[in-house]
Amino acid sequence: MLLEFDEQEGLIRDRSLLDPNHVVEEDRIVGRDEQLQEVTKMLRVALGDNRPPNLFLYGPSGTGKSLITKAVCKNISRICESRNIRFGTVEVNCQDLDTLGVAIYELAQRAADEAGVEVEVPKHGVATKDKWDELYRIVNENFDSVVFVLDELDMLVGRRDKQEPAFSRLLYQLSRAGVNDDLTAYISVVAISNDTKMMESVGSRAQSSFTPEDVHFDDYDAQQLQAILRRREDAFHAGVLDDDVIPLAAAFAAQTNGDARKAIDLMRVAGELVEREGDDRVREEHVRDAQDKVEKNRVLEVVRGISTQKKLCLYATAAVAAESDGGSARSTTGYRVYQFLTESISADQYHQETYVNKMKELTTYSLVDFERRSHGPSSGMFLEFQFGERPKTILETLREDSRIEKVEPEEVQTVAKAQVQNET
Repeated sequence: MLLEFDEQEGLIRDRSLLDPNHVVEEDRIVGRDEQLQEVTKMLRVALGDNRPPNLFLYGPSGTGKSLITKAVCKNISRICESRNIRFGTVEVNCQDLDTLGVAIYELAQRAADEAGVEVEVPKHGVATKDKWDELYRIVNENFDSVVFVLDELDMLVGRRDKQEPAFSRLLYQLSRAGVNDDLTAYISVVAISNDTKMMESVGSRAQSSFTPEDVHFDDYDAQQLQAILRRREDAFHAGVLDDDVIPLAAAFAAQTNGDARKAIDLMRVAGELVEREGDDRVREEHVRDAQDKVEKNRVLEVVRGISTQKKLCLYATAAVAAESDGGSARSTTGYRVYQFLTESISADQYHQETYVNKMKELTTYSLVDFERRSHGPSSGMFLEFQFGERPKTILETLREDSRIEKVEPEEVQTVAKAQVQNET
């Protein structure tokens, strides 16, 4: 079987073009001319052996923030090399970094990788200051200018008992390092976040030292997503895509916050499904199958790391959204279904305020968003949650949890439907 597969030409010609994290050439970047120019204009200062400003790039997931930063830094690196300027890009994704100490070590490790040297302190068992000193040593000895790219920075919360989140302390320390002469190299910090309000949680000291230039990224619309996919169409061999494949993949991605990563993922998964089936063309039905698979995988990735209580909050809210006409859920209605769920499995029950806070925390994963609403003087104020993926997919995925599995889906559906009908 392996030899037979090896001999097949396959449908996909260049898999790197179907990797959302692959840094493509600038002519493949669509609908982001303004942001590309802004980031280039501000970071190009490094070409003159000067310190570029700090940047804050914000907007929904999959709107080109990381892609543009990497593309610009790649071009700067190439030109700096020709001018004998030692330029480095040190990038970390903060989603899986749980403490400040882990984040600092990860930065040191990435800086060492970029420079082709070794980190000389252990990951565990040393003081945080020692990790900072090691990061400074690596940067000072190997670079003239460095851009630190902190992707999904808002996810680096750290210990809850601290007065400010870990990402605030990281920004403060990095932005002060040059002033304190800890770093002799010029550094710029590029903070990237899906949370437009992240800077509101940054402490006053960090805000005054970080002082970034803001670059906003809007959602892609269906037309822009089509253009993005057209620029990557040559990932496949000529003539293997049906005409309706790209428009459909773009339409699906446009429904979920205009996420270009999802659009590209849909094309990749659809192509891989066809290859496994031994078919010779990618058709509409393959995109629909890919949509189901990509949605479920994304939800699985998010819910795998959250607590059972958060899962119960999410399940209850998604159950309400699945029964409402607009696909959204009022916090008051979601809480009543949450109460039913916790009583059904004899779990601890949060107060409504805590339930709402847990749902708000889930917005950092781009799985759910909310707006403050009022349906007239008699109804009072409440939050209305909207989902980035289909509520049905979220319910199906969460039912794989052993505790939620104990509750009959039909019972939850009946309760959710009754509560939606009782809304005033």
